[in-house]
Amino acid sequence: MSHDESIDLGTPVELVNTGSIHKQIEPGIALCLSGGGYRAMLFHVGVLWRLYETGILSKITRISSVSGGSITAAVLGLKWSTLSFSSNTIQDEFIPEVVNPIRKLAGKTIDANSILGGIFLPGTISDRIQTAFRKHLFEDKTLQNLPDNPRFVINATNVQSGSLWRFMKPYMRDWQVGEVKNPTVSLAEAVTASSAFPPVLSPMILNLDEATFTPATGENLQHTPYTTRVVLSDGGVYDNLGLETVYKRYQTILVSDAGGKMKAEPKPREDWGRHAYRVLNIIDNQRFCSMIARFISRNSIGYFS
Repeated sequence: MSHDESIDLGTPVELVNTGSIHKQIEPGIALCLSGGGYRAMLFHVGVLWRLYETGILSKITRISSVSGGSITAAVLGLKWSTLSFSSNTIQDEFIPEVVNPIRKLAGKTIDANSILGGIFLPGTISDRIQTAFRKHLFEDKTLQNLPDNPRFVINATNVQSGSLWRFMKPYMRDWQVGEVKNPTVSLAEAVTASSAFPPVLSPMILNLDEATFTPATGENLQHTPYTTRVVLSDGGVYDNLGLETVYKRYQTILVSDAGGKMKAEPKPREDWGRHAYRVLNIIDNQRFCSMIARFISRNSIGYFS
């Protein structure tokens, strides 16, 4: 339970701070870009295209992304200052600056080569994924190259704490581990962490200097090794829609959901691997339904799928 929810202090429950300082819902529009690999990356391009055409994209206050959605979000953030957001500039601005680089990446298979290289050659799989992102999309740009407005939030899962690790221009943080202000982490690193789908692309290791953390910003884990060697996985492990960083704060949320739809299975697989995968999908689906229900009770939501 987050600290902004009502609670009877006479009951035997523990009040847990989830890092949200926003007790009141604010006016504003947030956009969530879900996980889903290359499918999600391309799906979100179409959603952004339509939002650009209608003039809604320029009014977005925050863009929260995970996994494949973070690839698209990071490209948009890097190109934001080059866009005038006029509907008649789609061919001259939006397509060449945002659409074409992502389409070009979609024509390449970077995960298979990275996996094979990480297995048979020196270096890790995540190192090779980062190199590919630098080469094809982000070069040496960092979180500091993102715009101040809207706020872009690239989400990963901290495997050590079990919490969300968010990458942003003003700071990166895990509510249990603490906060690093004005991080110079590369966009390639942040997107690699956010899209490190387990088991083959995960984990991604983020090596940090403990001295860069703002003192007393972590709840209970602001010490080594949590502050020096952060073990990250796909943001979708924690929240595959990227809702966590927006649904407690903004009045209106647009959700671009490119995840695979769970269907009924009359004869589900019974071997341990495929059965576990099916069970995890059910868990994730139920968590999604719960979060949507809580949000709708307080806000308005638009949903693209």
